[in-house]
Amino acid sequence: MNILVSGTAGFIGFHLAQALLNNGHTVIGVDNLNDYYCVALKRRRHEILKKQNAFIPTETDLCDLRALEETFQRYKPNLVCNLAAQAGVRYSLINPFAYQKSNLEGFLNIIELSKRHQVERFVYASSSSVYAGVKKMPFVEDQRLDTPISLYAATKKANELMAHTYSHLFGLQTVGLRFFTVYGPWGRPDMAMWLFAEAIQKGNPIEVFNHGAMKRDFTYIDDIVAGISGALFKEGLGGYSLFNLGNHRCEDLGRMIELIEKALGKKAEKKMMPMQPGDVSATFADIQSAQEKLGFSPTTPIEVGIGKFVEWFLENRELTDIVKRYRNKGETYV
Repeated sequence: MNILVSGTAGFIGFHLAQALLNNGHTVIGVDNLNDYYCVALKRRRHEILKKQNAFIPTETDLCDLRALEETFQRYKPNLVCNLAAQAGVRYSLINPFAYQKSNLEGFLNIIELSKRHQVERFVYASSSSVYAGVKKMPFVEDQRLDTPISLYAATKKANELMAHTYSHLFGLQTVGLRFFTVYGPWGRPDMAMWLFAEAIQKGNPIEVFNHGAMKRDFTYIDDIVAGISGALFKEGLGGYSLFNLGNHRCEDLGRMIELIEKALGKKAEKKMMPMQPGDVSATFADIQSAQEKLGFSPTTPIEVGIGKFVEWFLENRELTDIVKRYRNKGETYV
């Protein structure tokens, strides 16, 4: 199949594109390579994908409707997987218009073109952040979600509503995926696991928010890719679907830190901090629906996954040092 994947220079999109290429598909990669974090890391991911002839990179912004339309017309994708978005909860507090552009305007452009060009299925990334304010755990897809506490979460919930509209009005089959704290090799350098590994390795203190009283459903990248693949190819899905993709384990933040310390052979100096605005104290995914309908079955415990991440981190010192220098110049937000 010809599969258009947006965000292929990003963490999840890169891994998904690799898996699709390895399974014989053609991947049309759409990414604007923005500077939210180190562009060199994004370009390095694309360089790896370019080694396969079936990868077609396009440096296109989803907000550029004309350029995006040309991509659809030229490559005629059978399926679309929209993983491009402005990420980050804290960044949305200081740069809200980045979310309005990418997560709302960009999303509207790509779903509208998917409708116009009659793609067979439109899969898109939502987020566990939509569950903010929900007290009952584990989180289930049919819970009422009316209390977003960050603009990022609000845009992701808006994406789900927009997808519902397109499914209802135009018969476009849409599948939304609520990701839970994805981590692994080639991960995002603005996320805690990378930041902690970097600081501990250098002997610098780490900032531990909510004074350490945090729990997360950490989900390894290979398991996430398997879930996305199910969303793309499994038969028998309805016109509009939403699924949690998590590890179905609510892990203490302290346990994550201990495992990074063990993998690095160094102890962390902890700086206890209050809860950050827009953040939540715990996430925990009910994955029964994804198991039944997508064949989703996460197999990677954090004891294994964190070891793999730290191994990759240490083997790529040159790249991780480039990322750190980029961050220290103040050219991106963390």
